Amino acid sequence: MKIKDKIKDSQIFWHIFLCLIVAILLFPILFAVMNSFKDNTEAINNVLRLLPKTPTIQNYLHVFEKLPFAQITLNTFIIATVVTVLKTVTSLFAAYAFVYFDFKGKGVLYFLMLSTMFIPFTVTMIPNYLLVSKLGLSDSIIGVMLPQFADVLGIFMLRQAMRGISKSLIEVARLDRIGNVKIMTDIVLPLVRPALISTGIIFFINSWNEYVWPVLILKSKENYTLSLALQMYISAEGGTNFAVAMAVSVMTMLIPLVLYLIFQRYIINTFSMSGIKG
Repeated sequence: MKIKDKIKDSQIFWHIFLCLIVAILLFPILFAVMNSFKDNTEAINNVLRLLPKTPTIQNYLHVFEKLPFAQITLNTFIIATVVTVLKTVTSLFAAYAFVYFDFKGKGVLYFLMLSTMFIPFTVTMIPNYLLVSKLGLSDSIIGVMLPQFADVLGIFMLRQAMRGISKSLIEVARLDRIGNVKIMTDIVLPLVRPALISTGIIFFINSWNEYVWPVLILKSKENYTLSLALQMYISAEGGTNFAVAMAVSVMTMLIPLVLYLIFQRYIINTFSMSGIKG
């Protein structure tokens, strides 16, 4: 009985601990949602009281009236979509080459590629900025997208998923003289589809939430992304309108949250699979 009681007490402790962690993680979202329905005075003076005294949608109306919000949202969507598609395609082809092709220096090349994951963004930021400027793409959404057309994490995750496919399937297909394109589309792609979907969702969310790179490139308000629209209300340039900033935050986070809720099973499974094979 004592052992059972200890196990039960341990389970209760871990349940409480996990609930506390979840509450801490969810609090910023709840905080943003609740404060977006307050007027600015109440939001500043009663910042920690979640429930608004007099709920208002004026902050959301302000965003639509003062900003080209539809254009800003469209900019963000175009950037996130194009970057996601191209990153996913390049990751798929690179992962296939690393798994199913044998060529000299493959191991060294893969090691060098993975090592770039540990290079800080600030190191590559200046060269990328100079390149985009020289190409005349500054202050354009193409300039934001250009340096993001390949991703090491995507290659790594899809490579791990492909390594879980039985090699006998590929060998039999090659014995039947089936080409690599056919093998990829008919055999590999269906088997790694969950990993491909989750990788694409991760790419989309990361691109949607990107702030540092767009703020370097984009100057015109009509080219802004949602992250840049948010900083207008919390910076010295645009003043501080806390309640409106929370409204922009809520609208910015909606699409990534919905995508995660829909595809969370694929995302979790992909991260779990990435540790199966080295």
